[in-house]
Amino acid sequence: MTGDIQGFQELIREAAAKKTPLNIRGGGTKAFYGRETTGDFFDTRGYAGIVDYEPTELVVTACCGTPLADLECLLAQRGQMLASEPPHFGDATIGGAVATGLSGPRRATSGATRDFVLGVRVVDGRGQDLSFGGQVMKNVAGYDVSRLMVGSLGTLGVIAEVSLKVLPIPPASQTLVREVSETDAVVLMNEWAGKPLPITATCYTDGKLFVRLSGAGTAVAAAQAQIGGESKHDDRPFWESIREQQHEFFRGGEDLWRLSVPPTTPPLGLRATLIEWGGAQRWIRGNGDSLKIRQTVASARGHVTLFRSSGVRETVFTPLSPALATIHRNLKQQFDPHGIFNPGRIYTDL
Repeated sequence: MTGDIQGFQELIREAAAKKTPLNIRGGGTKAFYGRETTGDFFDTRGYAGIVDYEPTELVVTACCGTPLADLECLLAQRGQMLASEPPHFGDATIGGAVATGLSGPRRATSGATRDFVLGVRVVDGRGQDLSFGGQVMKNVAGYDVSRLMVGSLGTLGVIAEVSLKVLPIPPASQTLVREVSETDAVVLMNEWAGKPLPITATCYTDGKLFVRLSGAGTAVAAAQAQIGGESKHDDRPFWESIREQQHEFFRGGEDLWRLSVPPTTPPLGLRATLIEWGGAQRWIRGNGDSLKIRQTVASARGHVTLFRSSGVRETVFTPLSPALATIHRNLKQQFDPHGIFNPGRIYTDL
């Protein structure tokens, strides 16, 4: 293990005294995500290593600067994995993975990154060393601060350590491919979601619906017979290309929009679409028409994120209601009273 919490505390206290903004980063692989922020570079990679790992308890605690790939390699050696398949986008750290809260193809069936965070150790805007949660699933009475930090994009504090629940790697896996329309793909994904099938990922793109089955060999074989379609040989590269946004759909310099909608929502008619998570997450590409995109998705009871932008990143996330904005400001004031952590990364005044 390298680095120390005391070094973090000293840097933060000095910045707070001078009201100097800090741009908190690990590997910097998600720097494109959220609004642009300024400030002195605060590198978390110096605090790296495994604090504790109990394979029999399916729990690991790691320092924020630990490379995500190293952690996944350690887990794989014991036949385990991170449940939500968080994307790397490069040399990512576990602190950055938790701070962004992004999840991969397995999210709809296994759960989000937030669901597997058991506890965190955080240095707040006063330089205080704080711990929340623990190393078991039911450890919180009151406000679940550990999961509040997930997806906060470093605006509330520096996540120094995180404890995660992990899962065993399924003994068998198989991906099936069916050629269907976008409308039929949405219908099928929702039909399958209501059945006891070992589906761990779905993706619709270019007129093809990909379905990954994972679990016991007999269960996978039975589901394969029920779902039908062609078997995809060596499916790992495909799902990695979706998780890491290296698939052909994601290439190019256009804006990339992430749509979160009820899974049963019919096709929205918004350009080329890639659909994941049983219909709940949809991606579209293209510059302009941001108002139309947001209005269309809002009418479907969903929300929109400008995930990657070729231009100025001003309005990235769906604007908050006045009540929610007040809650966000109050939380920011409590954890970062001097406003030094990634100012404006999520919203203008946060």
